[in-house]
Amino acid sequence: MRTPIIAGNWKMNKTPAEAKALAEALIPLVKNAPCTVVLCTPAVDFAAVSEAIGGANIKLGAQNMHWQPGGAYTGELSADMLLAAGCAYVILGHSERRQYFAETDESVNRKTLAAVRAGLIPIVCVGETRSQREEGYTDTLVAYQTLTALTGLTAAQVAQVVIAYEPVWAIGTGLTATDEEANDTVGVIRAAIRRQYGDAAAGAVRIQYGGSMNPANAGGLMRQPEIDGGLIGGASLKAADFAKVVHFENGKWKMESGK
Repeated sequence: MRTPIIAGNWKMNKTPAEAKALAEALIPLVKNAPCTVVLCTPAVDFAAVSEAIGGANIKLGAQNMHWQPGGAYTGELSADMLLAAGCAYVILGHSERRQYFAETDESVNRKTLAAVRAGLIPIVCVGETRSQREEGYTDTLVAYQTLTALTGLTAAQVAQVVIAYEPVWAIGTGLTATDEEANDTVGVIRAAIRRQYGDAAAGAVRIQYGGSMNPANAGGLMRQPEIDGGLIGGASLKAADFAKVVHFENGKWKMESGK
């Protein structure tokens, strides 16, 4: 059984004081969650959130990193810097990074290799645009993006990576793939990993759905057999909404009374 993983991507939101308050509000709400809980915050919030979550069942994550261990890369952060700041996870290749900052499949691969070698768990994002889906390229594209990102890893390393399928047309738009569409595409990603790395890696790797997942649609998505959680955008900025997604298990919400 794969342990589901729900990761909040706060994007460019929350000052350190606001981040601390949100993290503190989440701690009692996600206590005893049936999944791995990750908060991927802006870098300026690392210290505040790391201090706030302390020994809670919440992991800290970053939203990006550079593949080099150091050097003349103004504005960038290395894997060792993230680890020193308390990060355990890092989002790589998010569609917004690809769109606005010219990230490529090749640069995502370099970052993935650097993250794994350093001991971080990468959340590697893949997904198609609306036109690519309409033209029938979804399966080919997500398989290619996935295998390119993982190139150079062993099967054992791949088993520890998290993949986030995020249809680009659903990011921040309020649109979402149907439950069946999302499940089918996640299945395509898993099948590509199986062909390249074998049954054990494909069976172990966790594949999330990202793309406007929220309390209203998380139930149907999380019931799908191939989907192992969500990469949550806007809903992760509201403690109650994020907690509802976190506590979805076995077809029902499992919020503790008074929590």
